[in-house]
Amino acid sequence: MPEGQSKWSHDFYDKVEPILLKDPLAYFLGSMEEGDIFVFKYPDAIKLAGHSCSAISGAYKITAKALNALYGSEIPVRGDIKVAVMGKPTDMAYGPISQVISFITGAAPVTGFAGLGRRFRRRNYLVFDEENFKYNTFIFQRIDNKKMVQVIYNPDLIPEDPRLGELAPLVLSGQAAAEEIKEFRMSWQEKVRKVLLEDENIKGLFEIREITDYKFPEVQ
Repeated sequence: MPEGQSKWSHDFYDKVEPILLKDPLAYFLGSMEEGDIFVFKYPDAIKLAGHSCSAISGAYKITAKALNALYGSEIPVRGDIKVAVMGKPTDMAYGPISQVISFITGAAPVTGFAGLGRRFRRRNYLVFDEENFKYNTFIFQRIDNKKMVQVIYNPDLIPEDPRLGELAPLVLSGQAAAEEIKEFRMSWQEKVRKVLLEDENIKGLFEIREITDYKFPEVQ
């Protein structure tokens, strides 16, 4: 492994299709040449979260599928996307999922970039619709043409390995043997692999549809 590169335990991470975007702010301030693209790979999401699980892998695929539905064959424009997470930041895994979505799309909560004049704003382009909780539901909108899509993620459609329930308490308490720790980690990442690479074979894992009747919450 070359110096300066992260070493991952699973080769399948590299088989996940990257997400490509262009970012006008990067061009404007000179960090990229006009027309060059950002390339996001699944391990980038792992670096952000510090781990790989069905929530982080789900967030990556949610974003990829939403951008594909919004832009088709076009390269998505980072910073020109709004996102609504249907619930509170503390609901389920909405916190870490939203961080991955924000990282890739540029849509940020109140801590985001305020912009330069009237351009390049990212702040409050990611919001939590706390009054309208919906299970694992996310709404993405293009700012330029107002097209919106809704993505629902149903990870429970992937059957849990029964051994995970047996092994997790042992691993957490430090009582697991080395082979049990290895089995736990392999089983955990197998679900991640299915989310990332077998999603087309699991009917209903991701539900995507265009919508027109959603109003984003007003944010001060």
